[in-house]
Amino acid sequence: QVQLVESGGGLVQAGGSLRLSCAASRSTVNIYIIGWSRQAPGKQRELVARISSGGSTNYADSVKGRFTISRDNAKNTVFLQMNSLKSEDTAVYYCNTYGSMTSSFALGSWGQGTQVTVSS
Repeated sequence: QVQLVESGGGLVQAGGSLRLSCAASRSTVNIYIIGWSRQAPGKQRELVARISSGGSTNYADSVKGRFTISRDNAKNTVFLQMNSLKSEDTAVYYCNTYGSMTSSFALGSWGQGTQVTVSS
């Protein structure tokens, strides 16, 4: 099982940007669909973006047009570029593997995530 470690979170003002990284322990991660999800206090986890091994992507409506998911297979890393951040984007962000581009069922265990806090 591939292990994923999230990083890049922080405190940013509304309208600002952050780039999150999801680093994998093995190059075999490149064959997997990777997704970013987030969980705000008191709310359910929300899957916000997925990327296939070939680079196809999809997004939740809540982030479409503001977030971009990408991957660098040479570095075994998936990124989430977040622009035009809003206070409602405040959450802990996690990455995980998924079985398909339409599945919201994560295949791996959850890591510690990375905290994103957007101040208004």
